Amino acid sequence: MLLISCPNCGSRDETEFHYGGQAHVPYPENPNELNDREWAEFLFYRDNTKGIFAERWLHSTGCRQWFNMLRDTVSYDIQAVYPMGAPRPAAVASPAPESGTASLAADSTTTGNSAPSIAGTSTSATSTNASSTTAPEGATK
Repeated sequence: MLLISCPNCGSRDETEFHYGGQAHVPYPENPNELNDREWAEFLFYRDNTKGIFAERWLHSTGCRQWFNMLRDTVSYDIQAVYPMGAPRPAAVASPAPESGTASLAADSTTTGNSAPSIAGTSTSATSTNASSTTAPEGATK
């Protein structure tokens, strides 16, 4: 569980807060002049950054005030908390984004570089007679 520092109330449990999306998205100057495509881009198109990301948060069960936060989306490390309207502070360098635990081996299925080996399997039927096939010991027919 995250411990989020509200600029008005101090540190509280993350269950008291609600995520409000990307911070610093300016409202259109003339929204009535936007076509459908431009309006959709304003409403729905947001950055999806891996690493440091500026977010809006609401302290919904406390002071009910909005604030901004710089948070690392990989490690969940909170870099800064600052009030609405304040400029975005400079981010502290974060660890390399490729510091996960996935295997980078050439035969790894997580990297998609090659398929698993099927050298010990056969796809051809050698006999169609059911009585000539034997099941492993303990198996049922």
